[in-house]
Amino acid sequence: MQMGGGQKAPASPRDSVKATIAGAEINVNYGRPSKRGRVLFNGLGDMKWGMVWRTGANEATHFTTSKTLDFGGKVVPAGTYTLFTKLEENGKWELIVNKQTKQWGTAYDAKQDLLRIPMTVTSNNAVVEKMEIQVKPAGKGGEIVVMWDTYKATAAFTAK
Repeated sequence: MQMGGGQKAPASPRDSVKATIAGAEINVNYGRPSKRGRVLFNGLGDMKWGMVWRTGANEATHFTTSKTLDFGGKVVPAGTYTLFTKLEENGKWELIVNKQTKQWGTAYDAKQDLLRIPMTVTSNNAVVEKMEIQVKPAGKGGEIVVMWDTYKATAAFTAK
């Protein structure tokens, strides 16, 4: 795909999702990689089990909330953070909220972790070609949803 001026469109363009849930304004800015025929998430492909993934592509995924969020007793104060995901074969993925911002996605420093949130991992009925993050209402709060390939990982929260 060509852009104006003869430039190629990036393989993993930046995207953002904004939502207001229970009075909390939430914004996620991330790179959207495509599957492009690759094997993902099986330990043999690009996404190795046990690895910490940048939850997107290229520049780190930025997460901003205007209010404190509670993820099952794990509290994220209002502010801007970087999101990573710990991938496990047994479906016990973790959403990592990291305090270090303005970094490239591969510059992960575990010492900067604010907390790790267990995610519920299920299968999609169809393959999701271009990775997508959603922030949407659920129950008395909301959820962050990461979908790519045949996987859907969810972390539920309430706003305080």
